[in-house]
This record gives sequence, C-alpha cells and structure tokens, in this order.
Amino acid sequence: MTRTLKEIVEALKLAVSTRGDLLSSRTVTGGYAGDMLSDVLAHARKGQVWVTLQTHTNIVAVASSKELCGIIVVNGRTPEAATLQKAEQEHIPILVSPLSSYDVVARLCELGVTNREGV
Repeated sequence: MTRTLKEIVEALKLAVSTRGDLLSSRTVTGGYAGDMLSDVLAHARKGQVWVTLQTHTNIVAVASSKELCGIIVVNGRTPEAATLQKAEQEHIPILVSPLSSYDVVARLCELGVTNREGV
C-alpha cells in the first residue's frame, strides 16, 4: 500500500522539523531503519522513509544520495541546527517522534509500509 509522507506524519503524529511543504508530494515506497550510515547507504532504496536516532548533518547527505523521501528521527531527539539547515537546502523532510525505533517501525508496518519490494 502506498502512502504519502503527509499520511505517515498524521498517522504517527510526527513533528515536522523541515520541508513540510513537500509532505503531500512525497510517496513513501517503503521504509528502512538503521543508525549505521554505511548500512543505510548499502541497503536503503529510493523513495523509502528512513528511521534513525542520528541527528548530525551526515544523515542529510545519506538521504539525499539515496533519494529517500524523508527521515524520521526517534526517541524525541532534536536534530542539530546545521542538520536542519542542510535538510532545507537538500529538500529532505526531517520528522521527529518521541517513540523508539522499534515502535515507529511497528506503526509503519501497521500502515502497510514495508521493506520488501513489490509488497
């Protein structure tokens, strides 16, 4: 089932830190959870939403290079100011949840967002 990033934000009650103007136009093709940037670079796919606890500027570079539709930062962490600035420049929505990675991923799965191609 395909969802927009806006639908994900509303369903999970995520705080929008950057690029709220892009939420309706971003289609979520799947999800990826990981905190090791090299793992995300190796395995995340275009259009996926990325769940992480990282908050530094390198997450924007990874999301941009993989053409991810957005980043969900978990555990109520606050992205660094430089990260938010870079995300604005790179057109990457950053969303924040007070929930753990496990809980966010579980909720995404309930919404039909998976990591399997063609599902």
